[in-house]
Amino acid sequence: MCKRTPFYSASDVTNITSRFDNSADPCEMEQRSRQFNQAFPIYLIGIFTLFFFNSCEDAFESKVSSHNSQGSHNVGLNCMECHSKGGEGEGVFNIAGTVYQQDTLLIFPNTTIELYTGLHGTGKLKYTLEGDAYGNFYSTKNIRYGDGLFPAIKGINGTTYMADRITTGACNSCHGVTTDLLTTF
Repeated sequence: MCKRTPFYSASDVTNITSRFDNSADPCEMEQRSRQFNQAFPIYLIGIFTLFFFNSCEDAFESKVSSHNSQGSHNVGLNCMECHSKGGEGEGVFNIAGTVYQQDTLLIFPNTTIELYTGLHGTGKLKYTLEGDAYGNFYSTKNIRYGDGLFPAIKGINGTTYMADRITTGACNSCHGVTTDLLTTF
């Protein structure tokens, strides 16, 4: 058994492994082996942490639209096609869509979307979202739809209510495809 036991930190693990060769005396080889075995778990934790946080970046990334922001794109398209688990978009959206002006069908910037438990803005207000400067609204925050929520879109001159409850937030997957566009006034 070797009596020399100098201390090496985890940052020295690369030096320890690069200096390890077969020509060293057995005592030095045993010391280096022990030092490597002590530092290796710390090294593995560091590698795992870097890999985990880089590979799951989108799952933890918070993206929420706000009034006057200009970070969105692809007005009118189904945002969830890209902004979903495994999709190409940044962030996994739980709700997203585009609002248009009722009379002109131009985008309606800076709207407010509210989700209620009851029809026509009755019941409990569960969530409020702000539309951005391009008429888009989106959020990666958790939305619990439960048995369904009723959307209300507030514009400058009034509110438009959806008569059907929603259980998913992929608004543009129906609106503008199989049903009317989301509009307000």
